Amino acid sequence: MIAILDTNILISALLDSRSLPARLVDAWTEQRFTLLTSEEQIVELKRVSCYPKISALISAPRAGRLVRELRASASLIGALPDVDICHDPNDNFLLAMAQQGNANFLVTGDKADLLGLEKFSATKIIAVRQFAQILAL
Repeated sequence: MIAILDTNILISALLDSRSLPARLVDAWTEQRFTLLTSEEQIVELKRVSCYPKISALISAPRAGRLVRELRASASLIGALPDVDICHDPNDNFLLAMAQQGNANFLVTGDKADLLGLEKFSATKIIAVRQFAQILAL
């Protein structure tokens, strides 16, 4: 099974190590699914983790450790195709990752834009709780 965890899920995992998003990250590190990422997502994760409201709650070493884990163990997608479907243009790279990486799932907390699409190409766009159920967490 191949999945993408939206950056908001990765940040949520960093904010609370006992949260459902953190359990999804743990499931990935236990090799229960293949995680796709891209340089665009890693750059976004670094940027968001430095926002004052976020950096006050997440230590830089902890965020850096996740970035290193992503680079070392996730499947890194290279060049992404142009996708212009999402209302929020900043989320289009996630859809491009899904398309390029043939992802089964894009897991997000973005109710306003991504979850409303429900599906993009062959990728189902689902919430954290749905993916946790699929993984039987």
